[in-house]
Amino acid sequence: MLRSGSLPSTLPEDPMPLVHEWFVDARTRKVQPNPDAMVVATATPAGRPSARVVLCKRMIVEPGYVVFFTNYDSRKGGELAANPRAAAVFHWDALSKQVRLEGPILRSPDAESDEYFATRALDSRLGAWASLQSQPLDSRTTLLKRVAVETARHGTHVPRPPHWGGYRLWPDTVEMWIEGSFRVHDRARWNRRLDAAGPHDFKPGAWESTRLYP
Repeated sequence: MLRSGSLPSTLPEDPMPLVHEWFVDARTRKVQPNPDAMVVATATPAGRPSARVVLCKRMIVEPGYVVFFTNYDSRKGGELAANPRAAAVFHWDALSKQVRLEGPILRSPDAESDEYFATRALDSRLGAWASLQSQPLDSRTTLLKRVAVETARHGTHVPRPPHWGGYRLWPDTVEMWIEGSFRVHDRARWNRRLDAAGPHDFKPGAWESTRLYP
């Protein structure tokens, strides 16, 4: 196991540069097949939660948010439309590190979604059109037929579907955790206020931090 030390004795005013440092380190060292994997949890307005693993495709240190992409008509898309808050967890087991993020969700600008979609493999772009994500499917044959239809329709020039794109998770709470010997782990939390600043952004306030018993 790759031991990782501890959090700084004086916690940084802004946690996001350190979160980004951990994220880049995990990707650089390729400590697991998908070091950019994160669990994203959403909930209905009635409080019924659901969670799934997605890939963090962008981490913007300033002003501080992470981006993932998905089908807006999926279960998580429906829950985020009704209750636009989420929680996310990065867990890098080989590094003995974990990061938790909680905060409001906004859709990415179309240009951001278009840019990323264009980088995806052709099969993935066709699949985004063919899959009615989270909807009932009578057989895999039906899905394969839909893929064939979309392949014939688009060829190799596949635009981004209007029902597919990015989400920006703007954390108003960040927790960082490092495993310690004898379960004397190191754990800290940061909180900030976010004020609405448009359809895709917030104006963030200053972070406040505290260490936590592990």
